[in-house]
Amino acid sequence: MEIDVVENPTQDEIAFFDEQIRLFNAEHWEVKEKRPLVVQIKDEDGQVVAGAGARTFGDWLLLDSLWVSAPLRGQGAGSALLTQLEAAARQRGCKQCLLNTLDFQAMPFYQKHGYQVQWIQPGYPKTGCKYFMTKAL
Repeated sequence: MEIDVVENPTQDEIAFFDEQIRLFNAEHWEVKEKRPLVVQIKDEDGQVVAGAGARTFGDWLLLDSLWVSAPLRGQGAGSALLTQLEAAARQRGCKQCLLNTLDFQAMPFYQKHGYQVQWIQPGYPKTGCKYFMTKAL
């Protein structure tokens, strides 16, 4: 057996392992489908100025990102997006939400909306912290 260390792998090389794990997991999970979900706000020109991307998976809403452009911050756009996203997830049968946020991002915002820190990853990527948070929907 020979082990190669690939310092600069291609996207195809990385995707191969992701796909192998996905196939393995699909054999064992009772839920097969992760359904994407997006909520967004567009300006009068049709440009996205705020939004969130997530996936629903069984009982879980997996919140990947929530972004609000600088001019809209502090005006309730983030709260409105999160509320709509959670409502859409409940319509799909989700009972819980999982997200992660960095120490310089939005932990107080999510706490204000009922999210609780479940685990902290200190020293991420070196001196910061990553917070894993959940909320019952």
